Amino acid sequence: MDDFSAAALRARQSEEAFERFVNENKSYILGCASRSLKRFVRDTDDEWSVALIAFNEAVRVYDPAKGEFGGFSAMVIKRRLMDEERRRIAHEVEIPVGPEVLSGEVPDDEEGEEDARIAGRIKHSGGMESRETAGSTPLQDEISAIQSILGGYGFSFYDLTECSPRSRKTKEACKNAVKLLLEKDNLFEKMQRGRNLPIRELCDKSGLSRKLIDRHRRYIIAVAEILNGDFPMLGEYIKE
Repeated sequence: MDDFSAAALRARQSEEAFERFVNENKSYILGCASRSLKRFVRDTDDEWSVALIAFNEAVRVYDPAKGEFGGFSAMVIKRRLMDEERRRIAHEVEIPVGPEVLSGEVPDDEEGEEDARIAGRIKHSGGMESRETAGSTPLQDEISAIQSILGGYGFSFYDLTECSPRSRKTKEACKNAVKLLLEKDNLFEKMQRGRNLPIRELCDKSGLSRKLIDRHRRYIIAVAEILNGDFPMLGEYIKE
């Protein structure tokens, strides 16, 4: 294992270690972004944010058994930047359902009507306008960022429409699971390192059934990542 790969593994140990790793390799990240886009990228460009999120993803999911970190991280950065370029060329971001679904407040018999109102509100605010005429909106940026993070867990932001709690009782149970995940015994860091929900520990500490936590695993992961990260708009949809 080369030194860069070993340093990437050490960067998983804490947030401080990761921040040091990023600062030490800022030029490398910008270089990967510049080579991927075939133009110079600065740390004030939007592409820097995309590349940084991709680098974070690469650190979290890197498997040394599959090769060196340098080649892997460069590939992840390039893929995420190319995805963003394709979205720009398409001139719109498709949002089939508003992030309010995360709140679990929509009654079952009104979901379709409510989703239509939400989608209309997002469109009116610029969420589905042409990037050429409107530019990227803060909501689009947050969705793009959380997409990259959730991809490391093997699912998409839009998968949450299928696993969000509907009943008040289930919603309260999931809220308690998220609270424990963020507050107790470094469970959140364990989840990030393993890219999986520590279901057994959550069951033991919360008294909730394994079936319930497993059924809403993706929702719990997504809410924890949003509340722990820099997602003020998405966070407002799910905070009490």
